[in-house]
Amino acid sequence: MSQTLKVNRRRFLTAAAVTVAAGPMFLLDSTEAMASGSQSADVAPARLNSNKSFGLIKQVDAGVLNVGYVEDGPADGPVVILLHGWPYDIHSYADVAPLLASRGYRVIIPYLRGYGITSFLSNDEMRNGQQSVFAADTIALMDALKIEKAIIAGFDWGARTANIMAALWPERCKGTVSVSGYLIVNLTANQQPLAPIAELAWWYQYYFATERGRHGYSENRHDFNKLIWKNASPKWSFDDGTFDRSAAAFNNPDHVSIVIHNYRWRLSLADGERKYDSLEEKLSKAPVITVPTITIGSDFDGAAADGTRYSKKFSGKYSHRILKGIGHNVPQESPKEFAKAIVDVDTYSK
Repeated sequence: MSQTLKVNRRRFLTAAAVTVAAGPMFLLDSTEAMASGSQSADVAPARLNSNKSFGLIKQVDAGVLNVGYVEDGPADGPVVILLHGWPYDIHSYADVAPLLASRGYRVIIPYLRGYGITSFLSNDEMRNGQQSVFAADTIALMDALKIEKAIIAGFDWGARTANIMAALWPERCKGTVSVSGYLIVNLTANQQPLAPIAELAWWYQYYFATERGRHGYSENRHDFNKLIWKNASPKWSFDDGTFDRSAAAFNNPDHVSIVIHNYRWRLSLADGERKYDSLEEKLSKAPVITVPTITIGSDFDGAAADGTRYSKKFSGKYSHRILKGIGHNVPQESPKEFAKAIVDVDTYSK
């Protein structure tokens, strides 16, 4: 590890070091498991305790990374891996983790590459943000922790990663929960323009395509990401403490490079790494996912919230849920519903 990474990691830990605040445990009733099909629910956005955080952050070498992660629940419980997206971090699951732990699950929540204290083992490694690397990172983490199979759940980049893991490594996935459904990127299809109103929603993607955008994001990432939170979840009244708890993760020295590469790669403005070509070739065929899955639509998804656009991409046992009044950060805005989906999808494989 370079001295620069050591210094930045020390700064991050100083900013993020907080203790777990005691809170109520909410038990989920497994008898409420929804049958296959689309279900809709009006859900009030959660009011979270901004001081509540995780305790010990563990670290393990896995693949090309030293991964920072938190763990909750019994060590011998069935494993659930929760994956965050951009611009979020592990604290999106601060209320989900104890719900699952109380049901006997071993919950693992890693910082993705470019976030928190996750770092590259080599300075020579490309700071790559293409879609397949996050799935490869998670498989490497499972190998390092000797986890053969897990339920994979996520939103944003995390949902896409769950999709990819289920498509490429179905034998490692007991089930998946995916917010916004099927998110695997097809680079050729991604070159096709959308309706102007839809393009407007992706304004930051085009900003990131410029060097001005890279510089602007680097200089203003705190305020930039807070704006994204507000736009993506307009009904969620989070406070400054809640945002700042996650914003510490954006101080990772590789954060800007990973984010910029991710969005430029999606627009075919940046190359990926050749060693992932075979994975991307498989993903380019839009593979059908056979793993048991629950997808979740929210207000963020607009007309796609009903899930009909992607329901045929899931051939295993499957159901879709719609959360009204909830924005993009579903696990943080509606932790009980997100945790319930995980408990329910576990029954699909039994």
